[in-house]
Amino acid sequence: MSLLFFYMNNYSLQNISEKVLGKKRITVEEGLWLYDNLDIASLGKLAHSVNMGINGAKVYFNRNIHIEPTNICVNHCLFCSYRRRKGAEGSWEYSIDEMLAMAQNAIEQEPGLTEFHIVGGVHPDRGLEFYIDLISALHKAHPKIHIKAFTAEEIVQMYKLDAVPLEKGIKALRNAGLMSMPGGGAEIFDPGIRRKICPDKISADEWLNVHETAHKLGIPTNATMLYGHYDTMKHRLAHLERLRELQDRTGMFNAFIPLKFKAANNKMSHLGEVSIIEDLKTFMLTRIFLDNIPHLKAYWPMLGIDQTLLLLHFGVDDIDGTIADTTKIYSMAGGKKQPAMSSHELINFIKQNQRTPVERDSIYNTVKIYS
Repeated sequence: MSLLFFYMNNYSLQNISEKVLGKKRITVEEGLWLYDNLDIASLGKLAHSVNMGINGAKVYFNRNIHIEPTNICVNHCLFCSYRRRKGAEGSWEYSIDEMLAMAQNAIEQEPGLTEFHIVGGVHPDRGLEFYIDLISALHKAHPKIHIKAFTAEEIVQMYKLDAVPLEKGIKALRNAGLMSMPGGGAEIFDPGIRRKICPDKISADEWLNVHETAHKLGIPTNATMLYGHYDTMKHRLAHLERLRELQDRTGMFNAFIPLKFKAANNKMSHLGEVSIIEDLKTFMLTRIFLDNIPHLKAYWPMLGIDQTLLLLHFGVDDIDGTIADTTKIYSMAGGKKQPAMSSHELINFIKQNQRTPVERDSIYNTVKIYS
């Protein structure tokens, strides 16, 4: 295949570029070589080429609401600005009726809403039964709206509190109306860093097992990675490799979302935040390396809309959704504060970047193409 890139006299670049453009898998070592040696423009061209081969000019978004049942959490993650202890100032634990009201209000504000995205703290007392009741109530009230809910961390707490085997617990949630799962709680899989930043969380093996179990039960999921703290690109690529291996077995990851560490109001604030260059390189290498997960999402409430739109030219094909003013996990850590983004605004932003807006449902079926 003819290459349009620079440095044709460099065998390593030519070899790796030909692999990427030929849709052949690269190794962690080759990914690190690209990170260390390739300039932003050339790396961006590779990532863009990969994305165009998978998704063309389409950029996906959906109409959704984030419902966060509680910020009371048994874990003590150093990077978290969201967690509160039970009864502390700023804590909340919404009732099912309150969450039903939130859902109804969101539907009235955003006609055509297609997804309830439900994640929160790992509550010390709320077990599987509570969350089955929540899912059942939402599904009964709004049977046509997709319910994407619960991180692996939350699910492990549920089945432990109710002494139910993992597979049985996930089946019960599925039968109540759970349709897919988000990818939170993965953080970074490296065990040393994981012990340092989130010592109470389940291990990488446990996280992967929850998702593999969900996949075997027909429940698609997403996956995430928290980057920009004690990690290096080697840790990130090793994280991606484990996800790539699981995707080879199940094929049930819909999207991958790199999540930038935000430094406000937490015990890792002294680290600061990585540069936009590091953000770009992380997203670009993710698109190049993660060849079997079709969608790469930039989460605009975390990155801000300007940087999110920039990433559309460097491998990203999804910018999440309308959200509404309901997600506090990142705003409490210094993320961009914006009440919501209307579907009209998202469509215009995508078109301004010479891409085709595609409204999707939660599992990437096309709802409408805005040509």
